[in-house]
Amino acid sequence: MNKWVCTVCGYVYDPAIGDGMSGIKPGTAFEDLPGDWVCPACGAEKSAFIKQ
Repeated sequence: MNKWVCTVCGYVYDPAIGDGMSGIKPGTAFEDLPGDWVCPACGAEKSAFIKQ
């Protein structure tokens, strides 16, 4: 699975790790994240991410 990078702060969403702070389990693809998910580091919207 591809990693995604926040263009605002540089946070990397790695599907293999997920986002434990937001309750996103490891193995969750970026495309499967809820529409209201935001960057856990800076709060940027999902649309601010680009595929790495």
